[in-house]
Amino acid sequence: MTQRRPRILIWNEFRHERMNPAVAALYPQGIHEALAGPLRAAGLEVSTATLDDPGHGLAEDRLDGIDTLVWWGHKAHAEVPDEAVDRVRKRVTEQGMGLVALHSSHFSKPFLALMGTGCFLKYRIAGEKERLWVVDPGHPVAAGISDCIELDHEEMYGEPFDVPPPDDLVFLSWFQGGEVFRSGCGWRRGLGRVFYFRPGHETYPTYHHPQIQRVILNAVHWAARPEGLEAPVRGRRETPLEPLG
Repeated sequence: MTQRRPRILIWNEFRHERMNPAVAALYPQGIHEALAGPLRAAGLEVSTATLDDPGHGLAEDRLDGIDTLVWWGHKAHAEVPDEAVDRVRKRVTEQGMGLVALHSSHFSKPFLALMGTGCFLKYRIAGEKERLWVVDPGHPVAAGISDCIELDHEEMYGEPFDVPPPDDLVFLSWFQGGEVFRSGCGWRRGLGRVFYFRPGHETYPTYHHPQIQRVILNAVHWAARPEGLEAPVRGRRETPLEPLG
């Protein structure tokens, strides 16, 4: 199967930017537009959606034709309706749509549904240094990234991270306070792929960092539904492939 330029939908709850002046100063058009800009500059077809859009930004017609869904959420996880979550889950597992979950989206309903675990972790907001070490330099999501990405200020996430063992572990973070965290993890779920990328606390300019932007670009390509993917035929089969006698 060949791979075209993927069609991307970036979903953001869009609450912090409208309530916290410090976040608004960093992301005046919203985190979703900060994420969309570099992807559009790379030639991808990108649309955005927010929690307060019709259908919570996740109606069938918004998801139609999407190859990768990028998700940023934090304080409004519970406001995402279960029927929308089920649409996303089915698009991933049954139709091969990719999901890239960013930062606090480890607690988003779609990510929880696809992991099947609590996704708990440790955290601390202290603006400390983070180094994201590349532990699988041959992985497509690490393309163009040097040995590590250094962020001067970020929120700490620490192990244990209550997720299933990842099929792919690409980044391992070290924090100034001494903790470590599996910050770039990939899974296969049914026909689709899921990638979790940890950096992106809303009060820091993380999504303006060129190497963070490069990782997200790589991730949407890696997770994207391949062109020509067809769902397998399931259920009762009345006609055998070979004669039965």
